Amino acid sequence: MNKKKIINDPVYGFITIPTELIFDLIAHPYFQRLRYIKQLGMTHLVYPGALHTRFHHALGAMYLMATALETLRGKGHNITPEEEEAVTIAILLHDIGHGPFSHALENTIIDGIAHEDISSMLMNKLNEQFGGRLTMAISIFNDTYPSQFLHHLVSSQLDMDRLDYLNRDSFFTGVSEGVISSERIIKMLNVKNDHVVVDEKGIYSIEKFLIARRLMYWQVYLHKTVIAGEEVLTKIFKRGRKLIADGEELFATPALMHFLKNRISRDAFMNEDHHLETFACLDDTDIMASVKVWASHPDFVLSTLCKNMVQRNLFRVDITNECPDEAFVEQLRQKAVEKYGITYDEAAAYFVFTTSIRNNAYSPGDGNIGILMKNGQVKDIAEASDNSNLVALAKTVKKHILCYNKELLN
Repeated sequence: MNKKKIINDPVYGFITIPTELIFDLIAHPYFQRLRYIKQLGMTHLVYPGALHTRFHHALGAMYLMATALETLRGKGHNITPEEEEAVTIAILLHDIGHGPFSHALENTIIDGIAHEDISSMLMNKLNEQFGGRLTMAISIFNDTYPSQFLHHLVSSQLDMDRLDYLNRDSFFTGVSEGVISSERIIKMLNVKNDHVVVDEKGIYSIEKFLIARRLMYWQVYLHKTVIAGEEVLTKIFKRGRKLIADGEELFATPALMHFLKNRISRDAFMNEDHHLETFACLDDTDIMASVKVWASHPDFVLSTLCKNMVQRNLFRVDITNECPDEAFVEQLRQKAVEKYGITYDEAAAYFVFTTSIRNNAYSPGDGNIGILMKNGQVKDIAEASDNSNLVALAKTVKKHILCYNKELLN
């Protein structure tokens, strides 16, 4: 079988699958599952074009990795063919642990475990199946490989993951503020003291990258309607889990039922194989099939939440710099109790509740972005730049959120 395939990508054009091992990994069920997991969770409720998947994104990041490796080799840095394949595998599989709707249900299906942990576990499983051929890739992914700069290409504040998702998410949402010159940034990459750095002449492209990332977070990833969709989905899952715990019969696929019935701890998930194998069967379709069926369930809370999701009748979301007025929140909860005939606890848990969000585009000191000056020194981008806005981008912005059903204002 010819495994030297090419894939037509809407962002970059043709992407080549470089080796037979990488072809086999892409063909594996663990990876093919990413076709059915949306890259941007519930964002399609705001931007209808945002229906691209983690599968698209992983292939795009793989493409950018090939370009980055070619650039670094051209600047005299030694990268062996084995390292090239390994770091390509690491970026290809970096998101393989995402659950349904990507970040929307993270820490809801399983408490206290991030998708990066699950990615690492699935990579270890694949390593067993492929006779240890992913050992170097796993070492790079986990940052235990001696050449540390390879890990920075996979996971840092200027990695191939971020360079792909900003352009790709901008392309599919139509939000032009996210467009960055990823090709120019990659051509400016270099290595100094085993860290990925950017040549000084690339400084303005990095400034644009950081500003684009900030704008994409507020306009896309943390858009108030996206938050509303994700909160509805989270509440649906929690209500379904509660009803099952109370002895109610609910429809669900076998994989979803496993996580509805069982509150699996981090330790149990990490140490009992069957949880991971069941998780690897979950995707967006498991959730949406249940949501459509549950919309007719006799439980008022569950059916209302599900109907609201299917019909895009989402929570109103007020985003403020200060905590919401407690008297106003209390008034809304009392209205929900009266209007829906539910308990106060149900009103507070499902129909009127508060949360918060945090965002910062750049974190100095957290694997910082180094600029390689002409004199050979490396300066942090915030120090090297004459753009005072970068100082603001390094600050964590916290905003408070109040979610409630719009009809409670009537």
